[in-house]
Amino acid sequence: MEIRQLHYFMAVCEEMHFTKAAEKIGVSQPTLSQQIRALEDELHMPLFDRIGKKIALTEAGMLLLTNATTIMDTLQNVKDSIADLRHLHGGKIRVGIMPSDLDYRITQLVIDFHHAFPKVKLMVISSIDILQQVLDSEVDIGIGVNVEPNDRLITIPLCREDYVLTVSTEHPLASRKSIELKELKDLPVIMYPEGYLGRDLVEEVVRKHGFQLHSILETSTATSIINLVKANIGATVQPSLLMQQINDPDLRIIRIQDHAPSRSMAIIYRSDRYLSQAAKAFIDRVRAYFQD
Repeated sequence: MEIRQLHYFMAVCEEMHFTKAAEKIGVSQPTLSQQIRALEDELHMPLFDRIGKKIALTEAGMLLLTNATTIMDTLQNVKDSIADLRHLHGGKIRVGIMPSDLDYRITQLVIDFHHAFPKVKLMVISSIDILQQVLDSEVDIGIGVNVEPNDRLITIPLCREDYVLTVSTEHPLASRKSIELKELKDLPVIMYPEGYLGRDLVEEVVRKHGFQLHSILETSTATSIINLVKANIGATVQPSLLMQQINDPDLRIIRIQDHAPSRSMAIIYRSDRYLSQAAKAFIDRVRAYFQD
């Protein structure tokens, strides 16, 4: 069994189509089929059920896919660790983070890290599904929110922050220092669409108190939400530390006194993933940045 054959096999599993898989990895379809046949002959088991033009994984195929994924991850870890020996301050780090925190929170951290490690290529990726991206190895490190315990993850807590009501200086509530949660009922707000963590988290809390947010306008970016609030179209409910970081003089932050929604932030990465020295340094800087 060769690594190349496993690579071909995983490509077919991803596409569930021999021709598309062959095009993706840049080989001819007959070559790909021949290698899969050779793999099946070696294992003495069919890996795919061929039903007309469609294919499906057999039980043996599913077992091989699970182990092949582990093998490929291990091989990548070996390559990364050896590359780290050759280029102690080089390499690439892929980081997943929520869009709002990317827009307003970590720019200075990225600048400082680049100055310290100019040869490291840092890729910061906006995502609303950071947990899955980490588990799928699409990113090396995630800065996630309300991460549930998972045996496949290393989780490093960063901070916990309450949500606050944010309004423009012209809003009727602008002079208030605090409000009760029940006062959010029927208050016109601008929020993320349903299905976004920042929206669902708040909705879950208010629903427990017998009401839903009165959303009059929804948008998928923090920047547009903030601009609409500044224009006094409506209020919004956002994380307190994020709003403090924005520090806009045209906005007023109002504390929610009781039962305020909250979120916990954490660094996450796969427990079986090799972390370069640069990645470890990045994690240390993130911890210091969020805990200052």
